[in-house]
This record gives sequence, structure tokens and C-alpha cells, in this order.
Amino acid sequence: MAVVFWFEEVPAASGHVFQVYRATLRSRYPDRQLNDIVVAVKVRILIGTNPKENVELPSEIKRCKSTMDLLFKVYPNLNVEEIATETYLQERSILSARNDDVATLNELAINHFPGELHEYLAADKAIEDDQPIENRGNSISNENMQALDPPSLPPFKLQLKVGCPIMLLRNLQPRDGLCNGTRLMVVQFATRVIEAKILNGSHAGNYVFIPRITLQPSVSETPFQMSQGQSVKYVGIDLRNHVFSHGQLYVALSRCTSFNRISVLLRNEDDDKTTNVVYPEVLL
Repeated sequence: MAVVFWFEEVPAASGHVFQVYRATLRSRYPDRQLNDIVVAVKVRILIGTNPKENVELPSEIKRCKSTMDLLFKVYPNLNVEEIATETYLQERSILSARNDDVATLNELAINHFPGELHEYLAADKAIEDDQPIENRGNSISNENMQALDPPSLPPFKLQLKVGCPIMLLRNLQPRDGLCNGTRLMVVQFATRVIEAKILNGSHAGNYVFIPRITLQPSVSETPFQMSQGQSVKYVGIDLRNHVFSHGQLYVALSRCTSFNRISVLLRNEDDDKTTNVVYPEVLL
């Protein structure tokens, strides 16, 4: 069992500060795995408050050679029947800073996931409140709308399989655990509803129904931000495209409780560094 401390207010500091935390935690929890205890502290000091534009990633973190390598390091034997159990899915997650990279990884994963593919098609409609009533419906063709991929909406063609993990993009019913960022496992499909099982949070294990609803594009959170507050055992991070906002790299790395269970895909295979974005004035 691991104990993880989140030192959210640790200022930018030298390595001596980390050594003090390390010694204190070792004396207080002598029987616990030290890596699991102090990983959050180390990430916070080395990444979360480091104002340098480029940072060197800890050597314990595994490097991947391709998206396929990243996928199967985090989800080993994903293509084997009955491997993707609830626990298997609860313990794993892949993060990326850009939504188009997320879409590429999702397509790769669903193609290797065993089972029959089920498709849901969206019914798109342009919002034309600024147009006269007689001109509405003519400004954008259906083909052009279907080609659009707003980050806050699911794709026009949503492809799923029974047993695959999904994530909510809206708050449907927070009191029942159906919140933006909730992770679920698909149980079965119907024409206008998906039955799923909640994987995380206080409602984990509950069966719920996800209905077909009307959605409008909104200012979306990035995938890293949506993962904030969720910790898993195995984390993969796609860093081929660098982070672009304050704290994104820290959020991604701190989702896992041990560095040796983190896998990263960098732009170049031989890279040891990646871009980090920290605004020191925000930490004051």
C-alpha cells in the first residue's frame, strides 16, 4: 500500500529540499515503498515549480519508440480477449496535450481492442442565430460540418466496442457520479443509449445509462487538465507535441504514484528533455 503526499505549495527549490522530504518520509514510513511516497514531491519540485523552458525527465521513466509501443507498454496484451477487466482499465491511462493526438491514439487502441465495432453517427446542425430565418441551414454543408472536430465534442463517427473505456465530456448527473472526466467501461449498446459501468470515483462499480443528447461546442479543457485529481497505477504520456500551458507536464507526470510505471513518447527517440511551461508568478 502506497502513501502519496501532494505538496501543492512547495516553492521552486534546490535538490536539498527534496533530500529533506526524502529523509523525513523515510523515518516516518520505514516500511513503505519510498518511490511511491515521494514521487509527488519530486515531480512538484523538479517539474511543477521549475521555470526552465526545457527539463530533463527522470531516468526511471520508460521511453517509447512509437505510438504502438506507448499503447502496449501501458495496456499490455490489449488485443487479447478478457484481458481488459475493470481493474486493468482502472489502473491505466494515456495522456496527450493535443486533441488530435488523442484521436489518433483512440483509433489505434479501438482497432486493437477485441470485439465487434459499433458506430454512432452524429446529426450535425450549424448554429446560425445571426442569420435571417430564411437563410438558415444553407451556409455550411453537411459534409463540411462532419469534417469538423471541435475539441469539446465527440467525433462525428464514434466507434466503440463492448468492454472498452470511455470518458464523459459533460456533467450529466454529478450526484450519481456522471461528471465531466468520469471514466466508464462500455457494457452494451442500444440505438439511443449506452449502458456503462463507472470505473473511478465514489460511484465506481455502478451501472449507468449514457443517453444521446444535444451538445454545442464550448471552451474545452485539455486532456491533461481533465486528468487532474485522478491517479492511476500506469500512465503513458504522448509528448511528441510539447505541452503549451502552465502546469500541464506536472499534472501529467503526477497522475502516477511511481516513476517506473510512467512511459513517455518523445518527439525524438534519443531525447531526454521536453518542454515545460511554468509561470512562477502563479506560484506566489
